[in-house]
Amino acid sequence: MTGQTLTLFSEFLGTMFLILLGNGVVAAVNLNKSKAEGAGWVAVTLGWGAAVTLGVYIAGFMGPAHLNPAVTLGFAITGDLAWGMVIPFILAQVAGAILGSVLVWLTYLAHYKETTDEDAILSTFATGAAIRDNTANVLSEAIGTFVLVFALLAFGQNVFTEGLNPLVVGVLILSIGLSLGGSTGYAINPARDLGPRIAHQILPLANKGDSKWEYAWVPIVAPMLGAVAAALLYLVIV
Repeated sequence: MTGQTLTLFSEFLGTMFLILLGNGVVAAVNLNKSKAEGAGWVAVTLGWGAAVTLGVYIAGFMGPAHLNPAVTLGFAITGDLAWGMVIPFILAQVAGAILGSVLVWLTYLAHYKETTDEDAILSTFATGAAIRDNTANVLSEAIGTFVLVFALLAFGQNVFTEGLNPLVVGVLILSIGLSLGGSTGYAINPARDLGPRIAHQILPLANKGDSKWEYAWVPIVAPMLGAVAAALLYLVIV
């Protein structure tokens, strides 16, 4: 592969693993007759922290391992990514997220057939607010993503032992999930929500119900706003 093709493939592959493992833990916890059924929020946040860590390790030797359009936008604003790569990165990330969700569905195929709760099924694909309030939901996602992007930029000012950085990023995701994720399920990543929501829309799921597209703009727009704020603050400080 050429350098640019390999970089885009890394975003696709890393995001695929991110969603497979991240939404995989949600499916394990929320679907009927899973051995992990009812394990709870701590299990979900631990699973997502591990998913991000492994996704970054998998993609990191081929590219920057953003795996998140909000991160891509933030790094473009700070000059760490060429603007011409933003849209290709985002398309690769969304495509990887769709495939990751399809693989979750195949992994838990028998359990989806045993689950009739439409909200539980949707939760294994996309995020949703615990209390639906557009202003509060946007603030929650924007604040969570601000923490994510600013911390990632700050990490770049530190020297880590080789190979340690993805572990630190995983701890960051775990911290955001435990501390800030209870309101909206902390998408903090437009591809993480959009790709799986598309998969939910098109897959032949029994009892899947509505994909709730009326909410989908929140985990797309709000993380982008948080990323812009984080990048601008970083530029002011640095």
